[in-house]
Amino acid sequence: MESLLGMEVADLQQAFPLEPAYRARQIYQALYHLRRTESDTFPGLPKSLKTELHTRFELGYPKQINRFESVDGTRRYLLGLSDGRTVEAVFMPEEARDTICISSQVGCPVDCKFCLTALMGLERNLTAGEIVGQVLHVANDNNLWANARRINIVMMGMGEPLLNLPNVLKATRILSDQDGVGIVQRRITVSTSGIIPRIEEMGKATVRPKLAISLNASNEQQRQELMPITRKWRLKDLLDACRVYPLRPWEHLTFEYVLLRGVNDSDADARRVINLLGQLRCKVNLIALNPGPGIPFDTPSEERVASFQSIVRRVIPCFIRKPRGREIYAACGQLKRMSAGELVPVTAAS
Repeated sequence: MESLLGMEVADLQQAFPLEPAYRARQIYQALYHLRRTESDTFPGLPKSLKTELHTRFELGYPKQINRFESVDGTRRYLLGLSDGRTVEAVFMPEEARDTICISSQVGCPVDCKFCLTALMGLERNLTAGEIVGQVLHVANDNNLWANARRINIVMMGMGEPLLNLPNVLKATRILSDQDGVGIVQRRITVSTSGIIPRIEEMGKATVRPKLAISLNASNEQQRQELMPITRKWRLKDLLDACRVYPLRPWEHLTFEYVLLRGVNDSDADARRVINLLGQLRCKVNLIALNPGPGIPFDTPSEERVASFQSIVRRVIPCFIRKPRGREIYAACGQLKRMSAGELVPVTAAS
């Protein structure tokens, strides 16, 4: 049975060619703006159309298999898809905003050596509906509404979003449409390891998320060792693509840098980062490694992270991303569909 989630107005018009065009807009608004979870509650539709909706389509919401709660309020969701596969999404409440971290693929093909998700490999891409469905599920579970409170969406969960770009862009259009979910483009971000042709393609899209790039190294050799996919997409070419990327007036590039003790966290590394990025309109987010079983690296000390930041921010805005939900494996790089029985106590080095 086909899913309604993921359909835009034009898709709905094609699905119901004998209905007046405005019916597609009614269904669309009921799905995304009103977030109705049963088609028989869609307002304004004749009974015959509600019956057809129920007979031909499922809404396509993911099924919640488990939810893990952190002492800091973070929630990690294990969500089931229609084919039996599962993905994870994370809700991170803050005082002035809420952030929902979602997945773009089941697993990930990139094989970054410091990431638990990489140990899964890639199972498949998510559909646009499965991407949007994660947002709607978490929003419904936490009573979040875009017109009431600032909501950020970050596609930094499982997967490499730019290897699923058509579905990511379609999901972004639905999420940012004011008749849809209503989260504006400037609050939606995708994180990529640096798939250069897809960066160029995304830059041409009329509706697109903000761009964040996982840097994680201060030179080519170091980056290839930590992120093997970059043997194809080289650092010099990536930075060239960043220089010509069409930033909107309000937009900056974000570079993410996972700090690994004794590997890429030295003061010399920090100075090399300045040399790489100093001429770009950008900011840097530092992430001290979130450890996990099977990851052969250690977390640097807070003093080392602070020293790295102090050097970089002399030239480039540089922030330390506070780990959220680390003990429930909800933090950056920890998503691996782990059940409660598999959660190993996490301790970061001091």
